[in-house]
Amino acid sequence: MKKLAIIGGGIIGMTLANYIDLKKYTVTIYDTPIGQATKASAGIISPWLSKRRNKKWYQLAKDGAAFYPKLVKDFSLTESVYQQTGTLILRKDGELEPLRSLAEERKLAAPEIGDVHLLTPQQVSEKLPLLAPSPALFVTGGGKLDGASYLETLRQRALTQHITLKNGSVTLNRTLDKWIVHTPIETEHFDEIALCAGPGLPSLLEPLGYKTDIRAQKGQLLAFETPFKESSHWPVAMLDGESDLIPFENGKILVGATHENDAGFDLSPTKEAFSILKQKTAPFLAMSSFFEDYPAAYRVGTRAYTSDFAPFFNCLPDDPTAVVASGLGSSGLTTGPYIGFLLADYFNSGKSKWQEYQKTIDHYLK
Repeated sequence: MKKLAIIGGGIIGMTLANYIDLKKYTVTIYDTPIGQATKASAGIISPWLSKRRNKKWYQLAKDGAAFYPKLVKDFSLTESVYQQTGTLILRKDGELEPLRSLAEERKLAAPEIGDVHLLTPQQVSEKLPLLAPSPALFVTGGGKLDGASYLETLRQRALTQHITLKNGSVTLNRTLDKWIVHTPIETEHFDEIALCAGPGLPSLLEPLGYKTDIRAQKGQLLAFETPFKESSHWPVAMLDGESDLIPFENGKILVGATHENDAGFDLSPTKEAFSILKQKTAPFLAMSSFFEDYPAAYRVGTRAYTSDFAPFFNCLPDDPTAVVASGLGSSGLTTGPYIGFLLADYFNSGKSKWQEYQKTIDHYLK
C-alpha cells in the first residue's frame, strides 16, 4: 500500500482525501487552518451567467456546479452545508433580457441551470423579503455552500475512514523515490504527494526550485444575526456591483466579499471592509438600517490568485508522483470540490482528465 501526503486541508485537499481509494493508499493530511479561504467563506454555486471570456475556466466552473448532486449524495451533505435555493441576479432593467437570453443559450449545454424567469419587483421582494422591490433574473438551479460546515463534515468523515489529520506547517524534500515531509516535531516519508496549500504553495515549492504564479488576496465577509428564521429557504442574490447576499438558516445572513490585493495574509477585520460592503449592498435592501440593526461577525480568509485569474491543477513538471493545485480565487466553492475529485481520480486510476480545463502547467510554474 502506498503512502500519500496531502498538504492543505481546504476545499481541494479535504475533498481529494475523501475520494481516495483507501485500499491503495494510506493518507495523511497536513493542514494549517489559520486564514484558510474555505473555512472563512460561504458562497453561491451559480457560475452560468459569468461574462468571463476564459472558455476553459467556464467549462471547469460549469462542470463543477454540475458535480454538486454527486457530492451531496457521496458525502451526505445536509442543507446546513449545501442547499439549492435558486439565484436572483439583480441588474439594470436593460441588462436583464440579454442576460435571460444568455441563460437560455447556456442551458442547452448546462441543464442544471434549471428554469429561467424574469421576475417583477414585487416577485423579487416576495422571494427574498430583505430586498427592496427591483426586477431580477431568477435561475432555479443556483445553490449555496457554507465552506466551514463543508470542511467540518469532510473532516469528520475522514476521521471515520482512518485518514490521519495533522495540524501545523511543513517543509518538503525530495529523494529519488520518496517525498519527505518535515514538521517541527517529526519527519515522514511518502510515495506520492498532493500540494493543495492555496496561497501557501509558493513557499512550499521555492526550496525545490520552483517559482509559482500565485498571489495572496484578503477577503472579508460579514455574517449578520437576524430574527428572520425562515431564511434558510430564501434564494441567494447576486447584486449589481459585485456584492452577494447569502441567507442561511436561523436568520444568518452573509454579505460579501471584499477583494483586497494589497493585504495579503493579514487577517485583521477592518472597518473599511464593513463600509465597502455596506456601500455596495445597502442600496438593494428593503431596510435602510439593516447594517446598524443587526450584529455582524467578520469572516476573514486569504484566497490564492494566478495572474490570469484561472486555477491550475496538474502534476509537477516531469514528476507524476506529485500534483499541485491552487489559484481558485473567488470561485473556489464552485470549482474546488470537482478539482479535488479529479485529482483523486488521478491517484486512483493513473489517468488525468484535466487538460480541457486549464493551460499547461508551465504557465504557472517556472
